[in-house]
Amino acid sequence: MIDDAFLTALPKAELHLHIEGSLEPEMMFALAARNRVAIPFASVDAVRAAYSFTDLQSFLDIYYAGAEVLRTEEDFHDLALAYFDRAAADGVVHAEIFFDPQTHTHRGIAFDVVARGLLAGIDAARAKHGMTVGLIMSYLRHLDEEDAFATLAQAEPWLDRLVGVGLDSSEVGHPPSKFARVFAASRERGLKLCAHAGEEGPPAYVREALDVLHVDRIDHGNRSLEDPALVARLARDAMTLTVCPLSNVALRNVASLDVHPIDRMLDLGLRATIHSDDPAYFGGYIGDNFRQLAAARALSREQMVTLARNSFLGSFIDDTALPAQLERLDAFVKAH
Repeated sequence: MIDDAFLTALPKAELHLHIEGSLEPEMMFALAARNRVAIPFASVDAVRAAYSFTDLQSFLDIYYAGAEVLRTEEDFHDLALAYFDRAAADGVVHAEIFFDPQTHTHRGIAFDVVARGLLAGIDAARAKHGMTVGLIMSYLRHLDEEDAFATLAQAEPWLDRLVGVGLDSSEVGHPPSKFARVFAASRERGLKLCAHAGEEGPPAYVREALDVLHVDRIDHGNRSLEDPALVARLARDAMTLTVCPLSNVALRNVASLDVHPIDRMLDLGLRATIHSDDPAYFGGYIGDNFRQLAAARALSREQMVTLARNSFLGSFIDDTALPAQLERLDAFVKAH
């Protein structure tokens, strides 16, 4: 068995993290009190008890309710920095985090408030931890494309601080092709593209993300394994899959970590990576995902190092900066 301390300290990049999904119950209560927002829970224990999900939608219902407490720049700063503190303790040296502006603008919180708060938290993380960070704006797929275009317009003053756009929220019934035009417009503005596909949706959604949206990265992608031709294509093209093991189990997409297909993905030549998704809701941050999955699947040290290496290779780190991150990883592995 691999030493837990090695897995925790192993340099890694987190590429699939929804910052709103890092809102711990304790912070939810603190922000509710600070902003005088009523929440439908009597205690921290009651919140945690509600974190028993049957599918993606049952999670999203609580996720959006929790976001109600986020109101000010200070709130978003505090949320972001709390995540970065945990990530740094888990060996994360580079993070690319999602945020959902429509979750906030639809309840009257200005885009600029969200952006200023998160970027202040990012700047604090860089100063405190030496971490490099990219910010990815996600479109909510249960809303229409015109709403996504409105969000892109609101983001115009901030585009130089964004590395990409994503696509999240309810997958089934909302195929990637629904957002073809806004993704093309996002690409024209110099943004990288990624999309959730093949979490609950079928392999066809992964194909649409590739062929219609022309994404640079697939978030989740588990159900690609049902389509051998798609698997061969993903492997041939070295398309990164940002896999979230504890999330998969929490949302009933995988029965347990004991049967998680992460090693099968590696064996098939897929550029699989490990991330935490919405860690406050799914029972663990990226270090927990590394440690628990390694134990459950009896993964080798080499496999875990490959997963960490893939996280850098699949990142949106500038090509000039990538070699230094890979050298840092190699030096750590050699020293341990």
